Amino acid sequence: MRFDIHKELNEAQLKAAMATEGPVLVIAGAGSGKTRTIVYRLAHLVREGLDPQSILLLTFTRKASQEMLNRAGRLLGQGLNGVVGGTFHSFAYAMLRRYSRALGLAEELTILDKGDSEQVVAQVRESQGIGKGDRSFPKKGTISSLISKSRNKELGLQILIENEARHLLVYGEDLQAIADSYSRFKREYGLLDYDDLLFYCEKLLTEHEGIRDFLRLKYQHILVDEYQDTNLVQGRIVSSLAGPGGNVMAVGDDAQSIYSFRGATVANILRFSESFPGARIIKLEQNYRSVQPILSLSNQILERAEEKYEKNLFTERSDGQKPELLRPISDHSQSRVVLNKIEELAREYPLHEIAVLFRSGFQSYNLEVALNKQGIPFKKFGGQKFTEAAHIKDVLAYLRLAANPADLPAWQRAMTLIPKVGPKTCQRLYDSIVSGDGAYLARSRRSNEDLDRAVTFIHRLQEQKKERVFVLLEQVLEFYQPLLKSRFPDDYPRRQAGLDELSQIAAAYEELDLFLSDLCLENPDQLGQRDPLEDNLVLSTVHSAKGLEWQAVIIIDLVEERFPSKHALMDKFGMEEERRLFYVACTRAKEYLGLSMPDSLYNRYQRFHESALASPFVLELSPDGFDEFREDMSGTMLVHRPIKDKKGPSQAKKGGDRQASPDKLGHCRHKIFGRGKVVQFFPPNRYQVNFPGFGLKKIMGDYLEMEE
Repeated sequence: MRFDIHKELNEAQLKAAMATEGPVLVIAGAGSGKTRTIVYRLAHLVREGLDPQSILLLTFTRKASQEMLNRAGRLLGQGLNGVVGGTFHSFAYAMLRRYSRALGLAEELTILDKGDSEQVVAQVRESQGIGKGDRSFPKKGTISSLISKSRNKELGLQILIENEARHLLVYGEDLQAIADSYSRFKREYGLLDYDDLLFYCEKLLTEHEGIRDFLRLKYQHILVDEYQDTNLVQGRIVSSLAGPGGNVMAVGDDAQSIYSFRGATVANILRFSESFPGARIIKLEQNYRSVQPILSLSNQILERAEEKYEKNLFTERSDGQKPELLRPISDHSQSRVVLNKIEELAREYPLHEIAVLFRSGFQSYNLEVALNKQGIPFKKFGGQKFTEAAHIKDVLAYLRLAANPADLPAWQRAMTLIPKVGPKTCQRLYDSIVSGDGAYLARSRRSNEDLDRAVTFIHRLQEQKKERVFVLLEQVLEFYQPLLKSRFPDDYPRRQAGLDELSQIAAAYEELDLFLSDLCLENPDQLGQRDPLEDNLVLSTVHSAKGLEWQAVIIIDLVEERFPSKHALMDKFGMEEERRLFYVACTRAKEYLGLSMPDSLYNRYQRFHESALASPFVLELSPDGFDEFREDMSGTMLVHRPIKDKKGPSQAKKGGDRQASPDKLGHCRHKIFGRGKVVQFFPPNRYQVNFPGFGLKKIMGDYLEMEE
């Protein structure tokens, strides 16, 4: 009982730790010590005489609950073994085992793990003959994931597919039939999957009042961590267990709710007071991670959030440099700009204290190539490493065969894409080519049209190997397009973005050999030969970075359709989550924050860079909150001092009186697309313009010059 809670917590943390009566919602801003607050609350409750067995601690990982209990135990100088701590799923499983008879379940519950669920899906699909012989039909893992996501979001499967996987709509009825059969199979054989655990637990609490009331008496204090990440059924379970006026403390941050794709809903934390009338709301706003300039910028991001808990992060670390807005000329030169910044930061911080964050995994591909060339070791989290992605390997195999017809691994990879060509046939084909004996190859080509087409294509590439890399790659991508859709029916739209990025990388190369060596020769660390404890730069998606922190953080691709994502631009709720995602990214930084916003993006179809639309989240920031640097044509980053404008950095006028405005919908000029006709205005400052030869484009008014 050695701790002094009054001295060891700040004022807001102390309020939260000691507010032990009735419902309490703790809005814990980024880096504000939420875990510390929960730990001290646990220790305080036990020290005040509460039986540990009457405490229920619900977290999202077993590791998190164990860490909290261990820390509280150390404060008290005794173990807290009586506290029930764990995940929602582990608690639900324990309840179902104890009260299985009430629900008509077998006493020995059989739980399907992820692999088991996928196997059952495959079994019921096969038993009904659905998709038989259709190589494009979604794989069992994708089907299982869609079924689970549909249940977690409590959306009909058809609606979910329409919202999130439109390319699978053609299979909608078949997927629904599989989902229905999957449910029947589980009931028939007495099986439960992870999602069933939650819904059966809710059923136990709502249909059996005696059991529910007993559990309410048993668990006098309920603590829930990361409440913003709960889904609908988890929110209802908490409400049932605690009751309207129960002693429940939910801790979370609405501004860090970024997992809707898993079924999490920000509504649970935003509507907490409706679920628990009279709830106290306590805000933890003092930050122990970042310098004030980073927090001030992060606070601005939330100012325009439509629905939120007002909060203002602050710190005693009032010094520190302003965040930097980096404006590379293009997404290609962005890699060089970021690489230079990393080398500069590495003189001050260890590499493992530097992170580059991005919205989607493919966005780091260009940078990965640059890092490999420079010999800078890195680890990537979230999204696959560029050269490990199957579709990238497929495409590179054709280019490797163009450069070297005797490349056996490349030949084997190219042949695996051809129906009716197995390993033995592949080897015999290779031997016949290398030996110069074309008889076997000729016979095989006559009997297999797909093989004949592939070999003809590879020969054509070999004849043109002196062409520019971009020309060769475009031919490969055209040949590979139908293979992409049949080989990866579940997610080919996502993989297409990676191929587009590969084209952008190829545009900078003249020689095929140099291009392939830069992509395929990775530094020793990437081959797993370095000590994992040695310094490695971190590359990570923002989702994978949540809960982590670094001394220096650079966020790349802050342009429309990349951050925020293209999908989110069409959806009001999606845009709100993208805003929160940006906030999470910025609040990972302790001392340095860099925001990279390229002025143009490479368009492989038009074969040039087109003007990029700045991320609306960056446009909203006050220019006083950051230092802006723009790349000139020599590659030098120069300090930029924009006209101060309360709307944000790129709202400074560039066209004087002839800048685009809503009442001028005539003709205009653009520095890349030339003269065009303004078709439509989109507030606050975007226009749809029809450019002859280029079609319709949506462009910021700042980049248009209106004709009088």
